[in-house]
Amino acid sequence: MLDAYIIEQIRKRDEERRRIYDRPAIELPLEPLRPPEREPEADDEPPEPRRVIIIDL
Repeated sequence: MLDAYIIEQIRKRDEERRRIYDRPAIELPLEPLRPPEREPEADDEPPEPRRVIIIDL
């Protein structure tokens, strides 16, 4: 038989997982990003860093 503390920890972890997976989410219909079509140049600049948007409700 498992100790009461261990059972309580397992229950808390299950509830936390359930809370995360039951969180409402929305998928945005975004088109895949394509690099611009151009000829490479000798003094070409490095590409811009990717941008990340985080929406925390």
